[in-house]
Amino acid sequence: MLRGFEIFSGYENCGINLPTRRTALSAGYDLEAAENVLVSNKIALVPTGLKAFMLPDEVLLVYIRSSLAVRHALTLANGVGVIDADYGGHIILPMISLGGDFEICKGMRVAQGIFQKYLPADGDTIGVGAVRTGRFGSTGDF
Repeated sequence: MLRGFEIFSGYENCGINLPTRRTALSAGYDLEAAENVLVSNKIALVPTGLKAFMLPDEVLLVYIRSSLAVRHALTLANGVGVIDADYGGHIILPMISLGGDFEICKGMRVAQGIFQKYLPADGDTIGVGAVRTGRFGSTGDF
């Protein structure tokens, strides 16, 4: 298979649903929360129990579901999640509430992921031969 989702190790028997598109013209695959998490005015990490796989020149972009943003003032702390093709780790969503405490319940659709191709800049050699060795935040800090 070229691109898609798998259950992350340790979540195989936890009732995790693989993401689906809700309509024929939907771009995004709905990602569900794998656990109950209280989101407040501090960053909360919402596990999905998923990992993604894709071709080397693709990326999975993750966005908050617009209904959660509008109705409940929830947002991803990083704005848009960027899942690189070589990540292979657990997709965890850093969420924050701008409108008070909000309980994310297991199975709630909280984000949507869109697979996209990307183009490197001419002469780009930074990634040639480099191999990711870590997981979440593994390409370095600020």
